[in-house]
Amino acid sequence: MTTHASTPIDTETYTLRPGCVPLLISIPHLGTDLPPEFATHMSDTAPLKQDTDWHLDRLYGFATGLGASVLQAKVSRYVIDLNRPPGGESLYPGQTTTGLCPTETFRGEPLYAEAQAPDAAQQTDRLARYWQPYHGALRAELDRLQALHGAVLLWDAHSIASVLPRLFEGQLPDLNFGTADGRSCAPSILQRVVAEVAATPFSHVVNGRFKGGYITRHYGAPDAGVHAIQLEMAQHLYMREDPPFTYLEYKATSVQPLLQKMLQQALAALPS
Repeated sequence: MTTHASTPIDTETYTLRPGCVPLLISIPHLGTDLPPEFATHMSDTAPLKQDTDWHLDRLYGFATGLGASVLQAKVSRYVIDLNRPPGGESLYPGQTTTGLCPTETFRGEPLYAEAQAPDAAQQTDRLARYWQPYHGALRAELDRLQALHGAVLLWDAHSIASVLPRLFEGQLPDLNFGTADGRSCAPSILQRVVAEVAATPFSHVVNGRFKGGYITRHYGAPDAGVHAIQLEMAQHLYMREDPPFTYLEYKATSVQPLLQKMLQQALAALPS
């Protein structure tokens, strides 16, 4: 069953373009907004917003043509990380990571002036203002698509600098798939996706350093008809990894066809 896409929803927290096929692409770290009330307390490093998942809206620009729903964050992950649990617990115990309201960059640089990091009350306020609306929209769109189609694919789109010694050794593979060690997605769907990569020069790993964040782990429920895959992509595939983080069209056009094929294969593998 299909239906026409609805009117886009635009709020201060997110933009949602509802689609008509059982695919929702979530881009929780796309946002670059740093409201002045927070920015005034932050360090000189914060305005670089270097840990943003730059340009993924452009890289996945083909998705609406496929009929996919696309949910994009507006606020910077330096304000609040939409892919962390609301309680702030670590998803990778024992490993270096950043928190719900980060106080440092991926490289360990402080994000706040001394004694200016958000306290518990401020974090609770950010949860209500930014985190909850994004997740409310995500849940509602998954429910809408599932009501139409029976099963739905949630594709959580991310990108990251390919070399970050504080977070991982050496250079990251080009494409890093996470399914919470197989719990968030049916193996048959992931196999169709990975088979597309195997026919290309791009390197990949499944459930390696990145197994999926809160979104993948929380919403992925194959037995209930929701299949979630996180893709953490090395940024050198489509952009400059250093300021000013320029989008490189000649590189992006090499990886975009693969992204489209992977999504089409995943959709084809969804249970009817």
